Amino acid sequence: MKPVCLVMGAGAGIGGTVGKKFALEGYHSVLCRRSDKEGLDKMVGDIKENGGEATGFLLNAVEDNAIEDRVAAVEKDIGPIEVVVFNLGAQIGDRALADTNYKQFELGWRMATFALFRIAKSVCPLMEERGRGTFLVTSATAAVRGNKGQHSHAAAMGGRRMLCQTLNAEMSPKGIHIAHILIDGAVDAPDTLGKMLGADNFQKLRETRGLEHDGLLLPEKVADTYYHISQQHRSVWTHELDLRSFSDQPWWNH
Repeated sequence: MKPVCLVMGAGAGIGGTVGKKFALEGYHSVLCRRSDKEGLDKMVGDIKENGGEATGFLLNAVEDNAIEDRVAAVEKDIGPIEVVVFNLGAQIGDRALADTNYKQFELGWRMATFALFRIAKSVCPLMEERGRGTFLVTSATAAVRGNKGQHSHAAAMGGRRMLCQTLNAEMSPKGIHIAHILIDGAVDAPDTLGKMLGADNFQKLRETRGLEHDGLLLPEKVADTYYHISQQHRSVWTHELDLRSFSDQPWWNH
C-alpha cells in the first residue's frame, strides 16, 4: 500500500501539478477539487498514463463533514495520508468595505482558515499515531500584507499563517512537519490567473512576462519545491518560505 498525498484544491495550477509530482515519486495522489469533473478526470488520467497512481474526488470544503468524511474514506480505502497539500484559494475579488457583506467576508475565512483547521483536526491525530506526516500549506502575499479591497482575503490568509504557526508549535515535536508556503507572484496557471484575466489577457501576460522570460511562477517548479520540503530531514525543516520569480519585487518592497 502506497503512502497517500492528499491534495485539497487540485486545480490545473499548483495543486494538480504538485499532486502529479508526488504520484510520480511513488505516492498515491488523492486529488480533491470543488468543480470541473472533466478536468479532474483528465488530471487523474494523465497521472496514470505516466505510471503514477491517483484518485479524484469532487469536494466542497465549506460543506459540513465533507473534509472529515473524505479523510476517513481515504484512510480506510486507499492508504495512510502522509502528506497533505492544502491549496484552497480564498480570493473573492476586490471589494470595498461597503460592498463586502458578512457572508462574503465569512466565506474567505471558511475556505482559507477553518477548512485548514478541520483537516488538521482530522489528519493530525492519525499522523501523530504514526509519528510522522507533512502539511504543505499554500498561502499568498495577503497573509503578510493587507491591501485595499482585500478585507476578506487578507484576514483569511493572515489567519491561515497564524494557524500554521500554532499547528507547528504543537505538532512539530510529535513528528509532523507544517510548512507555510507564500506564493508571492503570479502563477502560470490557466484555471486561476487565466480565469481572472480572461484568455486573451492571460496569453498576453505569458508572452510578455512568462514563457522564456521566467517572470511567472511555473507550477512544475513550484511542485519540485513542495516535494523537496516534504522530504527534508527533521533537523532542517522549513516552516515558512516565500516563492517568487527572480524579476518580481518581494512583497516587503512594494
